[in-house]
Amino acid sequence: MKSITRQKPFSEVVQLLDRFDRVYIIGCGTCATMARTGGRDEVLDMKNRLQETGKLVTGWTVIPTACDEMTEAAARENEGAIKNANCSLVMACALGVHRVNSYLNNKAVIPALDTLFIGMEDSPGSFYEACAQCGQCVLGETAGICPLTACNKGLLNGPCGGTNNGRCEVDKEKDCAFTLIYQRLKEQGRLDLMRKYHPPKNYQVVPRPRIINLG
Repeated sequence: MKSITRQKPFSEVVQLLDRFDRVYIIGCGTCATMARTGGRDEVLDMKNRLQETGKLVTGWTVIPTACDEMTEAAARENEGAIKNANCSLVMACALGVHRVNSYLNNKAVIPALDTLFIGMEDSPGSFYEACAQCGQCVLGETAGICPLTACNKGLLNGPCGGTNNGRCEVDKEKDCAFTLIYQRLKEQGRLDLMRKYHPPKNYQVVPRPRIINLG
């Protein structure tokens, strides 16, 4: 499982950094490196582009995994350069931004990336969203295929009227999620589940912010 990210437009990054003249850049050696959005090459490119706009980059680092405890060690190791900056630009997923912010809460922490989804790899470099983390899993009745993520429309009951020869109306190169569910349920001898109605999601089941105590 990887956090799939994309870089914000550089113009947006510049706007977010408008009030800051000294920047420390933090990348991630795991997901963002894999996605080519926040690895060493991307961090150095960002450093050069910011310097061209007149920003002083006091330093940079690529934390092996920005969303875990390695962030604290990296913050200590680079304390001088971080203190010399008036903000940190984080080229990691939202979890990495939260982690950095927890250790640098006296400094502004600015995200350089947008987190798109948590993805599973089906072939080298190709990822798909497998779970929307909705808190009301229906996989037991949909043959292990999540309609919220597999259906382009996020339907819980389908197929819609636009499906054609097993293909999706929105993306004609993609199999209809409910065709896949139908075929798998048929193989399992559970085709009657296709007739079951799933009510709209109750988003109060898992209120935000999502907190759980397993102790």
